[in-house]
Order: sequence, then structure tokens, then C-alpha cells
Amino acid sequence: MSDTARLEYDGTSYDLPVVEGTEHELGIDITKLRAESGLITLDPGYGNTGSCTSAVTFIDGEQGILRYRGIPIEELAEKSSFIEAAWLVIFGTLPTQADRDRFTSILTEHSMLDENMKKHFDGYPTNAHPMAILSAMINTLSAHDPEVWETKDDESIERAAAVLMSKVRTIAAAAYKSSVGEPIVYPRYDLRYAENFLHMMFSKPYKDYEPTPAVSRALNLFLLLHADHEQNCSTSTVRMVASSQANMFASCSAGVCALWGPLHGGANVAVIEMLEQIRDGGTSVEEFMRKVKNKEDGVKLMGFGHRVYRNFDPRSKILRKAADDMLTELNIQDPLLDIAGELAEVALADDYFVERKLYPNVDFYSGIILRAMGIPLNMFTVMFAIGRMPGWIANWKEIHDDPKGRIYRPRQIYTGPVDQHWIPRDQRG
Repeated sequence: MSDTARLEYDGTSYDLPVVEGTEHELGIDITKLRAESGLITLDPGYGNTGSCTSAVTFIDGEQGILRYRGIPIEELAEKSSFIEAAWLVIFGTLPTQADRDRFTSILTEHSMLDENMKKHFDGYPTNAHPMAILSAMINTLSAHDPEVWETKDDESIERAAAVLMSKVRTIAAAAYKSSVGEPIVYPRYDLRYAENFLHMMFSKPYKDYEPTPAVSRALNLFLLLHADHEQNCSTSTVRMVASSQANMFASCSAGVCALWGPLHGGANVAVIEMLEQIRDGGTSVEEFMRKVKNKEDGVKLMGFGHRVYRNFDPRSKILRKAADDMLTELNIQDPLLDIAGELAEVALADDYFVERKLYPNVDFYSGIILRAMGIPLNMFTVMFAIGRMPGWIANWKEIHDDPKGRIYRPRQIYTGPVDQHWIPRDQRG
């Protein structure tokens, strides 16, 4: 196989290096294309552009493969935890017992918010979206803890990562409590990561919330399965901001803003809204699916298929079992969850959807799980952000650690007016 590709333009040939990743992915390196030819490439949406090399996550969408640092997601889901997977994603190896104990200790130590930060929650209207609060409060954290600006070695990066991961769940729970007019609940130092979040979300001053084992496992899996997913919109945003040498907190705050978009982090919200549409419209699942196939009335099937995966989303298989276990244990009677089960059964048995690889994806089952837990709809994307934090930090760290790193600065093809001149105001039509 040739290690170069040849581009011919206007009578001149240009040899472009072909680079190969560790999973044998091939790409054409156009780093010097503009300098040598004056040309740039145009790729709206970056669908065919490798913006970086990264050692964090590998996805093979055709085969339905997802690996964190080379380890299959199925193994991590079965044998690991969110915190262990977070360490793996950020630092590149599975933690030793000493690493795990130290990181857990830092997470516990920094789970509290500075008392002065609580005043900020009072400044938001009660109907403020939690994602707006989350993004702003992550930036505010760095003002209360100047040490996070000084991340010059692995020790300081470990501390900053633990502070951010620990406090983001406290901020999320506090934003929810403020929105419903309940007092903010302090974290407990005897609870694990996921259980502590649920405690802060649902405990009352007069009664602590105690999650069942199936709920704790489902939330832990939800967070683990969302820890990273290669160069998606929010992760690419984090890398873009990090390339300016912005600190970890500022960069991850930008990731929250990108995730907020309904085409990215809002997919599991769209699933619940679709289920509500079916319920409120009095439409049967069979009739709804018929309209989907006939593309009637703008009806869309949400939570099925994936832009990257052309096979089963490996995360959805894992969450499907967790959802089944949790719903069985809780014995929840919810018409929306019944509709969701019917939709999945119909889609998996219908050749129309099977042939088009429209299998239930991770957003379909995550929406079911979050609803069954009692997480309100406007908190769904916040939950996604909590889970994705390790991946954002890991990608920030790759930019931070690269001695040859340059600020990201994409080019464009200008299509606006030419040779325009200023016109006096009284002569403007």
C-alpha cells in the first residue's frame, strides 16, 4: 500500500502523506497542502475530516465497536465502575489500588461547594434551564479555586479533574433543588459517586433517599457508557477552546454549551417527547410506526439508529438489560415506559427498520432509565454532561500535554459580496 496520495491540480502534482492509526484507520495528511498549493479542503460538518490524532476512544461504526483506551465497552460495563473508567479515559491506564484510593479521596474531599457559591443559585429564576446554570457554575468554580489554573503536571491535573468531576454533580443537584424550591442537600462522605448524586437530588431535610441496587447500577452504567465517544460536537468544542490554552474548567464549560443543543445532548429528551406524543395523541404504536415508514405528518422515530453506528449501538445493549432489571425491581407502572417497550419490540421485528439498521440506540434506553429514576426531563442533558466529563477532561489533557500544539484555526471559502465600498447614510437605498 502506498504511503502517499497524489493530488493533481492545474498541471501540478502534490504528494500527500497517508497516516495510519493503531486500528488501521487511514487518513490523508493535508497539513502542508495550503502552503504548497494555495488550496484548502472544504468539508461542511467535518464529516470526512480528522481534526486530530487521539489515543482516548476508538469507534468502529460498521462493526458496532466502542473501546476506551483499547478496552471493549462491554468489559468495562461488566467489570468496572464509572470512577475507574473515568481514570482510564483521562490517564490512559486502569488505576492501581493506590490510584483508585487517592482519586476517590480527592473526589470525596471536594464534593462540597464553597458556601459563597450557593448565593449564585439565588440569582437564577426558578425556571432557569439547568444547563445554563451548569455551564456558568463550572466557570465560577475556577474563580473559587485558583489552583485549577495551575495544571503543570499529572498531580495537579489529577486534582483539577477530581475537583471538576466531584463538584459538577453537586452543582447539578443544587440547580435542580433550587428550581423546585427545595433546600440544597449537602453531599455525604460515605456514599459512592452515583449514589451521592442521587442523595443530593432526592433527599429531603427530613428523609434521606436510599437508591435500590438496580437504580445505583443503572446510573453507574449510564455515566460509564457516556464517558467518551470520540470527536463529537461537544468534545471537538472542548479541544477547540483548549487549543487556546484555556484552563480545564473553561474548556469543559464550553463543552456543556455544545452539548445543550438538541441535535447533540438532547436526543434522550426527544425520545420522551415522542413517547408523550404517542400517549397524548391516542395513537397506537403500530399506527405510529406505519406513519414513520410512510413519512407522514413529519412523524419521526427518535432514539433509533445512529450517525456513527451502522450496526447495533453497543451501549444500547448494555443499557437495555440495566433498564429491564431496574423496571422489574421498582415495579414501576408508567404508560410511557410501556409504549417504549412496544416500540422496541415492533422495530426489532420489522424488516423495514432492521434493514435500515434502525435499532434502539443509547439515547432510547437512557431516556427510559432516567425517567424511571425520577430525573426530570430538563435534567436529562445535565446527566449526559456529568457522564461525559471524563472524556472532555481527557481530550483537554491531550491538547494540554502536546508540546507541538497549535491554536485551532479552521479556514473557510468566502462566498460574500466583493469590492464593496462605504456609502453615506443619505444615499443608502
